[in-house]
Amino acid sequence: MLADVDSNTFWKLIADARATVPDPSDCCAVVAATKSLLAPLPPGEIVSAQQVLWDVMAFSYSNPLWAAAYVINGGCSDDGFDYFRGWLLTQGEAVYTTAVASPDSLADLPAVVAAAESGDEFECQEALTIAWDAHLTATGMRLPQDAFTIRYPDLDPDWSFDFDDESEMARRLPRLASLYSY
Repeated sequence: MLADVDSNTFWKLIADARATVPDPSDCCAVVAATKSLLAPLPPGEIVSAQQVLWDVMAFSYSNPLWAAAYVINGGCSDDGFDYFRGWLLTQGEAVYTTAVASPDSLADLPAVVAAAESGDEFECQEALTIAWDAHLTATGMRLPQDAFTIRYPDLDPDWSFDFDDESEMARRLPRLASLYSY
């Protein structure tokens, strides 16, 4: 019987991938390395990794994190928020978990500090295809249609305000707002 890829295994794959690339802040390199580590696993395990990926994405679906992405990236659409969270998961479990619990903590990341000056944005659409591409590599077939479900939580109505409101952003995300000169 095959063991499913659970969240611990998923985060270990991300950590192992980060350890093999020259620059672990390069999300595309981390994604490529993660796909390479996942593809040799049995197809059933790759399919289960797809569900874990979307569970991770759903867990990070929150207005406070969306507001942080909005500040950091100078705006953030629905798709942009997905891609931001894709970038976030490639930064590893500790960064991800801390950022989900306290989005203002992203102001501590050297890459975010540097991006405040350079204007770089953080998006990694490729992260959303880790299991999809690994399954295609392993089997030559797409993931089964019913391979995963996405259940996003309701967004916090207390954070339902205009993210262009600089004073509100400064109140709620003071470190990021200061870093990005709000």
